[in-house]
Amino acid sequence: MQDDNIIERTVRWVTTHVSHRQLLLLLAFIVGFLAALAAYILHSLIHIIQHMLSSQFASEGFNWFYLVCPVIGILLTMLFVRYIVRDNISHGITRILYAFSTKQGRLPSHNTWTSVVASAITIGFGGSVGAEAPIVLTGSAIGSTLAKRFKLDNKTIFMLVGCGASAAIAGIFKAPIAGLVFTIEVLMIDLTMGSLLPILISCVTATCFTYVLVGDSSLFTFTLQEAWPVNRAPANIMLGIACGLVSLYFIRSMTYCEDFYARLKSHPYIRLIIGGIILSLLIFLFPSLYGEGYSAINILLNGKSEAEFATLMNRSLFSGHESLLIVYVTLVLLTKTIATSSTNGGGGCGGTFAPSLFIGAFAGFLFARIWNHYSLGIIVPENNFALLGMAGVMSGVMHAPLTGVFLIAELTGGYDLFIPLMIVSTVSYLTIYIFEPHSIYGMRLAHQGKLITHHTDHAVLTLMSLDTVIERDCSAVSPDMMLSELVHKISRSRVDVLPVTDTGNHLIGEIDMMKLRHILFRTELYHRFSVRQLMSEPPALLGVNDPMEDVMKAFDSTNAQQLPVVTTDKELIGYVSRAHVYSLYRKIVADLSTD
Repeated sequence: MQDDNIIERTVRWVTTHVSHRQLLLLLAFIVGFLAALAAYILHSLIHIIQHMLSSQFASEGFNWFYLVCPVIGILLTMLFVRYIVRDNISHGITRILYAFSTKQGRLPSHNTWTSVVASAITIGFGGSVGAEAPIVLTGSAIGSTLAKRFKLDNKTIFMLVGCGASAAIAGIFKAPIAGLVFTIEVLMIDLTMGSLLPILISCVTATCFTYVLVGDSSLFTFTLQEAWPVNRAPANIMLGIACGLVSLYFIRSMTYCEDFYARLKSHPYIRLIIGGIILSLLIFLFPSLYGEGYSAINILLNGKSEAEFATLMNRSLFSGHESLLIVYVTLVLLTKTIATSSTNGGGGCGGTFAPSLFIGAFAGFLFARIWNHYSLGIIVPENNFALLGMAGVMSGVMHAPLTGVFLIAELTGGYDLFIPLMIVSTVSYLTIYIFEPHSIYGMRLAHQGKLITHHTDHAVLTLMSLDTVIERDCSAVSPDMMLSELVHKISRSRVDVLPVTDTGNHLIGEIDMMKLRHILFRTELYHRFSVRQLMSEPPALLGVNDPMEDVMKAFDSTNAQQLPVVTTDKELIGYVSRAHVYSLYRKIVADLSTD
């Protein structure tokens, strides 16, 4: 209690003595630091768990622990989420987008730590998922929690959530530019010069503190073996197309598998058994699928001989059969999405960020190997193409070509391959866009009409909610009411339209005063006409769950000033005023446009 008082006093002092702009910059710095710390804690927990378990693995031959450990990890995660968290914490980036569209960017405070614990258990025990999305959710939740604590406005909450997400990417990969463009492309936050500085501060802060905590080591190492000549551009274009198609397979297969597990939502232990069995068998057959898979990526980026590349198959059924490397790489590429969806579907917690990098590296290597084997053109270096494949598949899956380019360039220091990175990422994005207009993160929300995009009108309508503009205090009249009573009712009404309902509050018509002006003052008609004779059909009916885009179209098509909102059985909920809707629309546009 005393601690709460101290916090409250601190908040009051800061809000009193510090300007809004200064407070935003200070909070951006704090968010950057805390996001870097969260990323460090998560990776430390993963390494500790993996080290404890790997000591039990055999150095040679098959590892029966691959059949057990992932299932244990999924079970522990499921129990943690089910009985402690009691909330859905999977699909971290999708949940951020959902919070933007439906909750003004507000995320539950428990997301500041629950995703770290759950994903550490899942990945540490061998779950074939990534730690990046949970950290992005954690960083965003930190920004949201601080904004709520200081009682900041919705636009500032949006900004601090974006700072948290950017800082998470920047801290994990030591890539501040990638963190910035990630927020623009994936979270779809429109940046102005006023909002650019806080995100830059959080990105740079997270990167610097990550260097302090873990040193200058990188997740991936890459040494450019051969410079890029322009005559390799055709091969780069073909690789981009291939990465786009692989991205399509990634999205479609992930969606199919997740839909399968979603149908078992009411049977968590059946999901655990199915997901655990599939994941364990896949990891047992293809040990490269174990955990995040970054060690396998480093082999593809730095291998110089066939023997080094063949180490990918160590402790698998393919071990010792170097001639089957292409077969092994292909099978791993195809089964990675199944392993990832089985991990999350079974009850684990993790993201698709790392799997997209993993599949990209394997796809790039496989493309180069086939290209060189069949002499389809000039010989291409397999290491370089593994790197380019990472950018290509990430760009396609996330619909974020700039993020793919800058992340891979910053990760590996591969700026000498900047042009081919741009070619592959752009072509991959253009290829996937033909088949899927939304990223893997935004696809589910887009189908629900709840995805905020850079299209201003659509973004504003997404942020609006029909429930907030319904005027429920509407005075209904009976169909048997005489004109004299109706005139008395109209004299006390402040609206131009009165609903006509039956005894069950079901809408059967409406009285439009503008249409009755010619008889309202003719007293000789007061007892000759009833409401039933005077009422008319509403120009349109709105459903209580209709998206605001449909509401606006209804107003435009009918030119009505007010429209009723009803349930599926036509029970009256209230009325929506055209003026009220447009007033709210203008307010949200102004909020989004203000620096």
